[in-house]
Amino acid sequence: MNPGGVSVGNEQRDKERFRQADEAATMRRAQLLHFDYLDTRNYTLPNGPVQDVITVSDMYKDYFTLLSSEGNRYGFAITNRTPQSITKDLQTRFPDKLVSIKMISESGWRELMRIYDPPIVTKYEDINISDYGSSDNLMEVSKTLQGVNSDDLLGYIIAQSYKIGASDIHFENARDFVRIRFRLDGMLHIIAILTHQKYYHVQQSIAVRAGISSSSNDAQTSHLSERVKNQDTGEEEILNMRIETVPTVYGQDAVLRLFNFDIDLLELDKLGLSAEERAPIDSVISHPHGMVLVVGPTGSGKTTTLYSILMRLNTPERKLMTLEDPVEYGLDGMSQIPVDTRGGDSFANKLRAVMRLDPDVIMVGEIRDEDTAHTSLQASITGHLVLSTFHASSAAAAMSRMIGLVGRNPIFASAVKLIISQRLVRRLDPKTRQPYKPSESMVKHFQEHLTNLPAKVKLPQDLNNFQLYNPGKSAENPFGYKGRTSIIEELMIGPVIQDLLNQEVAPTAQQLEEAAKKQGMVTMYQTGLIKCLAGETTLEEINRVL
Repeated sequence: MNPGGVSVGNEQRDKERFRQADEAATMRRAQLLHFDYLDTRNYTLPNGPVQDVITVSDMYKDYFTLLSSEGNRYGFAITNRTPQSITKDLQTRFPDKLVSIKMISESGWRELMRIYDPPIVTKYEDINISDYGSSDNLMEVSKTLQGVNSDDLLGYIIAQSYKIGASDIHFENARDFVRIRFRLDGMLHIIAILTHQKYYHVQQSIAVRAGISSSSNDAQTSHLSERVKNQDTGEEEILNMRIETVPTVYGQDAVLRLFNFDIDLLELDKLGLSAEERAPIDSVISHPHGMVLVVGPTGSGKTTTLYSILMRLNTPERKLMTLEDPVEYGLDGMSQIPVDTRGGDSFANKLRAVMRLDPDVIMVGEIRDEDTAHTSLQASITGHLVLSTFHASSAAAAMSRMIGLVGRNPIFASAVKLIISQRLVRRLDPKTRQPYKPSESMVKHFQEHLTNLPAKVKLPQDLNNFQLYNPGKSAENPFGYKGRTSIIEELMIGPVIQDLLNQEVAPTAQQLEEAAKKQGMVTMYQTGLIKCLAGETTLEEINRVL
């Protein structure tokens, strides 16, 4: 299984394309500056690494290198990053020598510098997260990273983030340093700071391996892969990552999103949903036609929920197709189609093409515009089940926004079957959680929000006498949270909602939410409070997310 759809072969081809582009750009630059150009891909140092002419630190500092030393002749190579003054300085520094200067690519310069400064194979200690985020630990990890060989640095950071279960790695440029943060269970934690010079090597490694530019003035998206060791099996596996870069005032920031999700976890039974929450989803799956929307902000678990529904529908007698920007996890048994919206593709156009292939179930990565909304609705009333995501703050707000996109369309009420709005909250570690008695005002707050729930909802504790939990700490878990759980609300299109949709004036999100409550909808906030009563999370975490 190769979840991100990126193979090692593809990575090698991307490297070769990047190198070719780097060499072509360097050759043009050399012509403009009237320097001889040298392609170092098949070049060897005629005298080997001569150590007594120029120091390695000087060559690193000004991005140049010594090519040859023969009698009274010295040959140097400069790069696009070499200061203009260096060419004159070299002539001045060696007045009794004939100094020749050629221009080489940055990729070639790095290869030659490995000859002058061979990488040392070193076993680095794992990052200790027992006191994660403290100033002492921050300094310790920063010192460790500064000592990691430049060629190993990116791989080491990726391996450490994978080992502790991070979902994202953030490199953020400040005036005097570069900050590294890992996202764990949805929260960002600073782990280290690097010098800009050290980060330069990370940036170059990302650029070469992902086939992007380290000096682009535009935002860029790409992929790369890394071999990592599975902590459970001890075997090596390929970890795929999506790369996002953007230029900032102090340098190019980068975010690496790790696709380290276990495909075996893409099951509805493992989403942490109650029997009452599963019922509407099971109903839609048993009659696969119409439209299901999963809404929420980025990072709320929408894709995981949709994939879990797809996996339940993934049977030999059905044809499943997905449209994604980008394809995040490779899933067997379905056709997954990338949609490059930055390159001019659109979900609507690809969806119209997919419709001609006679699918039973279609997942549209995101409904972003009126055309995609109309096309998706049309597909959902012609015998297909259409699954999609939508950015909205709640299920009712999503319905209101969809009405705004498609207008007062009579097919809307019959097409949309279910809207799920969700968020992810950190789950308390059951080994360290600390019980406490809530204050009188908190008791009233819970009673106010949970007293008039539908009869089908069973509360974990008596609202007149209950306890809540705070996170505890241990050496193994300094945060008190372990993993995440979803809090959701589900809006079914029932008679009350249909009456609202058939009125002359389009209903507001508030009216739709009140109607949904009358039909038995439990809001996300109510779901969160119930999970607090169950000891799964904290009231502070619910308020942070909602």
